[in-house]
Amino acid sequence: MSPTKRTGLYLCKGCGIGECVDIDSLAELSEGTDELAVVRTSSAFCLEDAKLIASDIDSDGLKAVVIAACSPRVNRQVFNFGTAKVERVNLREQVAWSHRPGEEATQELAADLVRMGIAASQHASQATPFTQDHERTVLVVGAGPAGLEAAVASAEAGYEVTVIDREPQPGGLLAKLYRCWPSQPNLSSALEDSGLGVLVDKASSHPRITMLTSTTVEALSGEPGRFIATLSSAANEPGGHRQIIAGAVVMATGAKPVAPESFANYGLGTLDNVITSLEMEELALQGAIRRPSDGREALRVAILACDGPNDERNLAYGGNVTSMVALKQAVYVHKSNPDAQVFLVYKDMQTPGFDELYYRFVQHERSIFLVRGSVSSVTEQSDGTLGVTVRDSVLATDLSLEVDLVVVDVAMEPTSAPDTGESVPLHLNYLQGDSVPLGREGFVDSNFVCFPFETRRTGIYAAGTVHRSQDVAASRRDGEAAALKAVQVVERAAHGEAVHPRVGEVGYPEFFMQKCTACGRCTQECPFGALELDDARHPVINPNRCRRCGICMGACPVQVISFPDYSVDMLSAMQKAVELPEDEDKPRLLVLACENDAYPAIDMMGINRLEYSAHLRVLPVRCLGSVNAITVTDAIQRGFDGVALLGCKSGEDYQCHFIQGSELLATRMDNVRETLGRLALEEDRVQVLETSIADARRLPEMLGEFAESVAELGPNPMKGF
Repeated sequence: MSPTKRTGLYLCKGCGIGECVDIDSLAELSEGTDELAVVRTSSAFCLEDAKLIASDIDSDGLKAVVIAACSPRVNRQVFNFGTAKVERVNLREQVAWSHRPGEEATQELAADLVRMGIAASQHASQATPFTQDHERTVLVVGAGPAGLEAAVASAEAGYEVTVIDREPQPGGLLAKLYRCWPSQPNLSSALEDSGLGVLVDKASSHPRITMLTSTTVEALSGEPGRFIATLSSAANEPGGHRQIIAGAVVMATGAKPVAPESFANYGLGTLDNVITSLEMEELALQGAIRRPSDGREALRVAILACDGPNDERNLAYGGNVTSMVALKQAVYVHKSNPDAQVFLVYKDMQTPGFDELYYRFVQHERSIFLVRGSVSSVTEQSDGTLGVTVRDSVLATDLSLEVDLVVVDVAMEPTSAPDTGESVPLHLNYLQGDSVPLGREGFVDSNFVCFPFETRRTGIYAAGTVHRSQDVAASRRDGEAAALKAVQVVERAAHGEAVHPRVGEVGYPEFFMQKCTACGRCTQECPFGALELDDARHPVINPNRCRRCGICMGACPVQVISFPDYSVDMLSAMQKAVELPEDEDKPRLLVLACENDAYPAIDMMGINRLEYSAHLRVLPVRCLGSVNAITVTDAIQRGFDGVALLGCKSGEDYQCHFIQGSELLATRMDNVRETLGRLALEEDRVQVLETSIADARRLPEMLGEFAESVAELGPNPMKGF
C-alpha cells in the first residue's frame, strides 16, 4: 500500500440516497483527506455519469476509486474500470433503504461507511493474474452414460477429450439394463431402449475423443489448466503406463449395488430364488422371467422396495430411483407374461414430478398389485416356492404372499463411498490426501444446493451416480453440465481467474515467509487443497486450485498471509476508520458479514425496507473462516462495544460456500474468548450469529437482540484508550 495512492470518491444521490443523507456534507467531509484526488457527486453514477469516473481515471491517473452508491452485489460490470481498483460503499440498501432519513445516526452511519471504503481502497491493490501453459483438454474418468455425455459435450465445445474406463467395454451399469422407464411425460407404459449403443458410437467415432478401456488413473497432480494424469493399462501401452495433460477432469465413475449382505433378512444370498434388481435386469435380457433354481417361468413375483425402517443402508441411496426401478420391473413381468402376477411391496413410494404419471399407469395394470407395508420375513418351501409375510398393511392385518420369485430392489451407492470395498479413487498427489473428499452419504460433491457439480478439488467435477442417486436421463444431463463446468474452469484458468463463488477473481494468497513459523495450519484448513508444503515446510500455493476464500488468512496465527485486495491490515484499517463516540447513547457495533449469505441477507432487509439499528457497522468478509482472531480482538480493544460474526447456518443442512468456513471460525473463538478474559471483558460482547439469504425478515430481530444484549453490558471500557 502506498500512502499517496491517488483515489477518487464518487457519491451517488440516486435511488433515494440523496433524500436520506446529506451527500454534499459527505463530500465536504472527505475533501480534506490526503488520500483523495477527486471527489464527485451525481444523481446516478450507474448511468451516463459512469463515463466521468472512467475519464478521471485516465486524466488524473487514479489508482483506486471509491463508489458510494448501491450494493457491491449489483452493477459490477458498470463499475469495472480495469486499471483502477474499485471499492464499493453501500449507501442504498444498507443506509437509505433501511434507516430513517435525515436523522443524525443515519448520517453518522453513512459517513463511517464512506471512511471505511476509503480505508479499504488504500490497503488494496490490483491483483496480477497467475498465468501458465494450459491445456484445453478434458479427462473423463468413467464411460457410463454421464461420462460419455460429458465427453461428447466437451468435444462439441472444441476440446480434446480422453475417456477412460476400467472395464473392457464402455457403458457402465447401463450396459446391464434391459430397458428404461419413459423419459417423457406421458401415460404410456412403453419401456425405452437405453440409447447406449448410439451414445457409445457417437463418442467412439468423434474425432476429438480418445477412448481408453481397461484403464485406470494411477496418479493425478497439478491444477486446473494443467493436470498431469498417469494412466495404467496393460492393453494400451508398453509397460502399461502413459501420461496425459488435461485442463480439467470429469469424475463419472458411477455406482454399484449396495452389498447383498445388507439384505440377508430377505433371504438374499441364502435363498436361490431371491435375487437383486440388477439380476432381474439380466433375467429380462434373456427373455422370459425364470427362476434361477430350476429355470421354471416365474408366474407370481414379489418385488420388495426395501424402504422400511430396517433398510437404512438402502434408504441412504434410495428415493425415487429405487421406486421407479420397482415399477419398471413390475412391468417387465407383465410384458413377459400378461397372465403373471406381480406384488410390489413398498412402504413409501417416491415418484416426484412427471414420474407420478408412470406410477398411476402401473396402478391400473390388473396383474400388478401394489402392497403397502413392511416385509417381516421371507421363507422357502421344499419346491422352491417362497412365502413373503407383509405386516402393517393397509388391511390392518398381516398378509402372506406365495410367490415363485422375490426381487430385492437394491439401491446404487457411489463407487466413491468409502465402505464399498471397491472405491474408485483418482489417486491425487495432494497434501491433504489421494482421494476427492466426500459429501453426504459418500457422494462426491462440495455443496448440494449452490454448486451441484463441484467437488472439493477445483477443476474436478462430478457427474452421474457418483454425484447423486439418479436415473439414466438425469445422469446424461449431469454429464453435459459437468462438461460445461470443466470448460469454464479451463477458460478461467487460462486467465488466472477463480471459479465459483468468487468468479473472475485474479488475486491469490501471498506469504511473508520471513515470519512464517511453518505450523502448517493453512495447508490443513484450506477447503480445496490449494496449498502444498516445500522442503522447509512452508506453504506453496497452486493458484488455479484456489477459490480465494481467505480461510488460510484466517488460520494463520502470525498473520503472514494476505491477498492484494484483502488482508488483515485492510480489515483493521476499515475498523479504525469508524468513529467511536464516547456518548453512551451512541454505541458502535461491528458486524463482520459473510459476503455469500449474511451480506445478501442484510441487503434484502433494505430491499424489503426493513429497519435495523443505525449503530451497526457492516464490514463484508469473504467467509467467516477468513476472519483471523486478531481482527476480532483488535475491534474490541479499540473500543467497539460489540462484534457480531454473521455467517451461514451450521447443522445438518450446512451449506457454507467454502465447505466449512463458519465451523472453522467457531474453533478460533476460543482464542477470542481467552483475549476477552485477559482484558476483563464479557464474552458476550462477541457473538457468532447464523443466517441465510432467506432469513432477511427475521434478521432485524436477530440483530436487535444482539444490540440489546450488548447494551445490557454497558459501554466498552476500552473506548477512548
